[in-house]
Amino acid sequence: MLSPTLQEGLQRYSIGEKLRALRLRKKVGLVDLGRHTGLSPALLSKIERGKLFPTLPTLLRIALVFSVGLEFFFTDERRRRVVAIVRRGERQRFPEKPNTDDVGFHFECLDFHAVERKLNAYYAEFQPLAPAKVRPHQHVGVEFIYVIHGKLGLRIGDEENVMEKEDSIYFDSNLPHGYWRIGNSRCAALVVTVP
Repeated sequence: MLSPTLQEGLQRYSIGEKLRALRLRKKVGLVDLGRHTGLSPALLSKIERGKLFPTLPTLLRIALVFSVGLEFFFTDERRRRVVAIVRRGERQRFPEKPNTDDVGFHFECLDFHAVERKLNAYYAEFQPLAPAKVRPHQHVGVEFIYVIHGKLGLRIGDEENVMEKEDSIYFDSNLPHGYWRIGNSRCAALVVTVP
C-alpha cells in the first residue's frame, strides 16, 4: 500500500493517461498490447485508469513496444526532445518475443530516445530457423526492410521471398509476416515500421 504522499506524487506524472493516449494514437488495443508485453489486458487497463502504478520493468516492457524511452512517461510533453541520438552502446538487444527460447530474431531500437516519432527503426539480427517454425506476426501500418548482411527468408501471407545483401522490400504489415536467416552466414537488416 502506498502512502498518500507517494500516491499523490505518482499521480502527478499521469502515467496511465499517457499510456492510454499513446496506445490509442498508435491504434493498439489492450489485447494486442498484452500479447506484445506479456501483460494481461486487465492489468494494462488498471494502469491506464490510474488504479495501479507499474513497476519500472513493467513500464519498460510497455515503452519498448511503442519504441519510446521511460522518460516519455515522466516528462512534460512540451519539454520532450525533438532531436535524439542513440549511440551504439546505448542500444538494448531484445528477442522477438519475451519469455521464449525459440527465437527467430533479435532487434535493437535505433530511435529509442525520440518521442512522438512518425516511424520506428530497428537493427535486426536473424537466427537460423526452419521456415515451418517461423511465427508470423502482423501490425498496423507498413514495413520496410533493407538487408545489410547475409540472406533473409521472408514470408508475407502465403508468399515466400528470398532477400540478399542490399535488397530491400516495402509491404503492408497488416498482412501476417515472418522472417528467418538462410544459411550459416550472419544475417542483419534495417527494419523500419510506420504505423
